[in-house]
Amino acid sequence: MTNRRAAIPALIGGVLLTALLWWMGASAHALHLPGATNMIGGQAAADLEHWLTPWSYDPPSSAQPGTGAPNGVGGAGWIDGTRYLALYTTALQVRFGAVFVFFVLGAIFLVRRLPPVPGRRTAALLAVWAWGLVAGMLAATVSAPWLIASGGNGSFRFLPRLSGAISSGQQILVVTALVAAVGTVLAARITADGTGPLPQQVVPVRAARLAATVGSVVIALSLVVLSYQPVAAALQQISPTVGLISEPGDLLRQWLLLGAWTDPAGAPLGDWLLSRAPDVLLLAVVWWMLRRLPGLLTRATVPAMAVGAVCATVLGLLASQLLRIATDGTGLRWGLLHLSAELCGGVPAALTWGLLAGVAAAMTLRVAGARTKTADATASVQDSPEA
Repeated sequence: MTNRRAAIPALIGGVLLTALLWWMGASAHALHLPGATNMIGGQAAADLEHWLTPWSYDPPSSAQPGTGAPNGVGGAGWIDGTRYLALYTTALQVRFGAVFVFFVLGAIFLVRRLPPVPGRRTAALLAVWAWGLVAGMLAATVSAPWLIASGGNGSFRFLPRLSGAISSGQQILVVTALVAAVGTVLAARITADGTGPLPQQVVPVRAARLAATVGSVVIALSLVVLSYQPVAAALQQISPTVGLISEPGDLLRQWLLLGAWTDPAGAPLGDWLLSRAPDVLLLAVVWWMLRRLPGLLTRATVPAMAVGAVCATVLGLLASQLLRIATDGTGLRWGLLHLSAELCGGVPAALTWGLLAGVAAAMTLRVAGARTKTADATASVQDSPEA
């Protein structure tokens, strides 16, 4: 599929994702109305507002016109709040523009390498859905500096506040990215008609399994080694006192840790094993998807494997988080926000380790595939009648 054919469905999906996020953000103020509270309950309204506020143009109190913020000169002077309102508006403009650009670029690449033709439609849908979550996280990341500055005193604990800005508003992406993925795949099915047969790469089974295993080991490095509580605590305690880069612990954990676990420590072994089941599910999903990925791609290049591994890791995270919610007996007691607090958590780490896992899997596939072809050629020569 050419870039032109892939760009049309990607643009449709990007418009859908951006429009849905804008519409939901614009609806956040309606949750303050008495009718909304009476209909869905005060707790549910507060939960939804927590989800939608990062995508809403309604400014926080610090950026409201007519309010003040210290200008940093002895704390005595005050600056007109309209300046902070302008910064907040810029942050939202950057966020919506970035989510559109990131989604379109990734969707074009995925539709080209993983076109939604028979045998690949489900894989294409899941990959574009996962990429929508990544695009939303990246958009929150690049717009975070403006958002932090709009609150006044942006240099105060910048990295911890950056970490909080990146992780906010991610839950709503689960729904909006799925709708955008469906629109992208449906449009891509139309544009793919008449393109002729698409290449299907033949991958040796042993090489594909070895590549999937190597990629899963990279993911396990974060999930098992770095996420162990003493190691995670050591990362949290890293605290250089150098201006804006002080207190990087929260940000490091966000981009490096896919989970969190500790030893049983006197708890029943069965309960501890049940709490580790989501981690096992994550690794199983990643391994299975990396095993299938080389045969589904039109070309198993290093960039294609890297992006595919990122999508596989994000989908594995979603599966593990849903399992954790289902096995958490306290979730229903604390309400919707507690039940869904982990959804889309860990996407920055999934991007970091997914890229590394994809590169490692691609290199392993290339080396193992070359060895397999060499062995097969040698065996055919030895089995030939002339030999």
